[in-house]
Amino acid sequence: MTKRNLTAPRKLVYDIVTQADDHPTAADIIDRLKSQGQSVAYATVYNSLRYLTDEGLIHELKLEGKTSRYDGRCEDHAHIVCVSCGKVDEVMTPPPAEWLARVAEESGYALTEEQFIFKGACPACRTSKQKN
Repeated sequence: MTKRNLTAPRKLVYDIVTQADDHPTAADIIDRLKSQGQSVAYATVYNSLRYLTDEGLIHELKLEGKTSRYDGRCEDHAHIVCVSCGKVDEVMTPPPAEWLARVAEESGYALTEEQFIFKGACPACRTSKQKN
């Protein structure tokens, strides 16, 4: 499926996810649609997110808790989550190939993908904590 075949609501959702730098939740997307003056039903947003994810146009992230976040960057990368404020950033450093080979050898699996989630304190939270 190509981006040009998207329905109008799917295109709105796609644009919000791909233009966001904060990995929005479905609730964030709904709020942004409303702030743009768009009236899209909750079910339509959730169905659009599922469709876009299934088509490989966006990625669903299950990072912390039960709420999914969405990422418009589809190239391989990892994520880092701030344990204080919940901010999510991208990590573009690839995992060491030697380590992945050892994981495959140890497990007997043929690795098709890997997902890494790092946790720590973001620069803003570290600075805030140092001031207190």
